[in-house]
Amino acid sequence: MKKAKLTLSNGFFVGETDKRIFGSFIEHIGRAVYGGIYEPGHPSADGDGFRTDVMEMAKKLGVPIIRYPGGNFVSGYNWEDGVGLRENRPRRLDMAWHTVETNEFGTNEFVKWCGKMGADVLMCVNLGTRGMEDAKNLVEYCNFEKGTYYSDLRRSHGCEKPHNIKYWCLGNEMDGGWQIGCKNAADYGKLAKNAAHYMKLCDPTIETVICGSSHSRMPTVGDWEKEVLDIAWDHVDYISLHQYLSDNEHDLKNFLAKPMETERYIKFAAAACDLVQGKRRSKKRIGLSFDEWNVWRRTMNQKITEWDEAPPIVQDIYDFSDALVVGMMLNVLLRNCDRVKIACLAQLVNVIAPIMTETGGSAWEQTIYYPFMYASKYGRGRVLTGILDSPRYDSLEFTDVPYIDATAVYNEEKNEISIFAVNRDTEDEILFDISLLEFSGKREVLEHIAIEGHDPAQINTLNDVKVLPKQKEKPVIENNRLSVKLPPLSWNLVRVHLKQMRKLRQKAL
Repeated sequence: MKKAKLTLSNGFFVGETDKRIFGSFIEHIGRAVYGGIYEPGHPSADGDGFRTDVMEMAKKLGVPIIRYPGGNFVSGYNWEDGVGLRENRPRRLDMAWHTVETNEFGTNEFVKWCGKMGADVLMCVNLGTRGMEDAKNLVEYCNFEKGTYYSDLRRSHGCEKPHNIKYWCLGNEMDGGWQIGCKNAADYGKLAKNAAHYMKLCDPTIETVICGSSHSRMPTVGDWEKEVLDIAWDHVDYISLHQYLSDNEHDLKNFLAKPMETERYIKFAAAACDLVQGKRRSKKRIGLSFDEWNVWRRTMNQKITEWDEAPPIVQDIYDFSDALVVGMMLNVLLRNCDRVKIACLAQLVNVIAPIMTETGGSAWEQTIYYPFMYASKYGRGRVLTGILDSPRYDSLEFTDVPYIDATAVYNEEKNEISIFAVNRDTEDEILFDISLLEFSGKREVLEHIAIEGHDPAQINTLNDVKVLPKQKEKPVIENNRLSVKLPPLSWNLVRVHLKQMRKLRQKAL
């Protein structure tokens, strides 16, 4: 049997997780909004037309921040179209996705939905076809209390209190040739700088996210980040990263190795931030906002007619292998919590999403739902550095791929350690040894949850949900070591309670 080892110490840790890394994303694309979070007339719809069945499933994911309204959609969006009386809102062509946008759902509806979800808004402004004046006007509409044109306009729309939206994205993927109004780094950097400056003059409390590279294989990765940050440094707080992984090569071992690319991408982006910080001799440290990430197989599930309303596009059906990759991408975000402060799983409902719905019908959880749910629930706390010793393999694109991908989080409030581990081995069970020597006192394994035993192509459907987490036999701690058998192709969560650790600290104080 293959063996792997993880050595943990309470004295060595990466940092504290920011709850915002468990965020998500709603764009006006496909059925994410219409038929997803919003469907008046649905049996579960509340008085605002929000699907409560979807809301309850989303609440279980614990998403604390949600990005809106795009995505590519935002680069051609006039926010004024989506406010005011619904009967007066114009129908527009959405050039990004070649659909018709009814504007029945807009800014105020989204803010209200987030309020019911208990989530903050990560608002994205249009810097594709519009500019700094329009961005400032939206801040004024959302955040200024009263007595000005846009604040009073909001109040006339039934929202007397300001929305107080703190986090703002300065456009979307502005380096991408597919983006409406895409720009070179110099032009975008100047626009983002001026927009952020103007927006913060309106509300100095907001924080802004400047666009980084659209994905890790853009030819300008690194150079783009350095140039836009050098221009806009004084007025921005985060830089964005986007990445979607897919099995383009139809090679399972290579697909399972791809989260290593995510980790490298984060390191490259952080290095670019640090380079500009050093050049400018600045005390400020730019955070990373990984505000689009997921597996995306780029499938079209149904034939659609151009210029439909809310057609079923980008409705990827996730399989068991996708759940493993999403679990490892979450591990990567946790391991880099010192730099990644915001992250958004793209998206939340129907469009490359953990939750799927039938229009007028039921909702169900895709395979990727469960690794995200458990990471969000048990991945908050101090991420331990950990020393991993694992057997390795080579794949088509990657070398020295550890069969075990693992991350451990210590929650001081609950006195618990949560270990998230994926066994990439397609054939063999691996004995995973976890050293707890420096965590003194009595220790108890609370549970071992695993998603395992499935064909990599196994999916969940409305009437057949097979890929589910299940309780395994609790492993035993002996001689300061926890030994757990990780099944081949499996995602695992092992939780350990440190019974006496808090009491010992209290006595020491």
